[in-house]
Amino acid sequence: MAQHFSEYFQNEFNEHRVLLEKTLDQCAAAIEQSANIISRCLAQGHKVMLCGNGGSAADAQHIATELSGRFRKERRALAAIALTTDSSALTAISNDYGFEQVFARQVEALAQQGDVLICISTSGSSPNVISALEAGRERGCVTIGMTGERNSVLSKQADVCIQIPSANTARIQEMHILAGHILCGWVEENL
Repeated sequence: MAQHFSEYFQNEFNEHRVLLEKTLDQCAAAIEQSANIISRCLAQGHKVMLCGNGGSAADAQHIATELSGRFRKERRALAAIALTTDSSALTAISNDYGFEQVFARQVEALAQQGDVLICISTSGSSPNVISALEAGRERGCVTIGMTGERNSVLSKQADVCIQIPSANTARIQEMHILAGHILCGWVEENL
């Protein structure tokens, strides 16, 4: 049994390592562009909003917390909101307008020109995330997509897209949180 787990572990770790290198090669420019967009947004007194489903919702909350709390340095709190956390809004909007509008309605209520909306979807095709992106664009937000390798609505419509070169959801999510930490770290370096 120990040998079997050891092989499984090695395979998982090696798959992660290979994707890490591919992500560095293929996503560095999009991550840098996103980091600079977010830094400018926050420096100008605007806010960052994030949305996603499931693990991507957790990533949205994680990144928002690193910005509004702190990542590595003591500094002022930064305006970042995960649109995944208000259970009353999530349930009321889903009930009244349908789940596809759960993030878009919040964007319509909160977004202002100059804000950044980060839309996270490993498939790039989550209807509620796409609706949020469309609402953000209508409100004058800069939109950043975080997705996987598949050419998708999100990868095509976001102003910038961090498109992880994988179709494996777990590996995409691992790279998304790494990219999120890099974004937060760069913001702190530039305050």
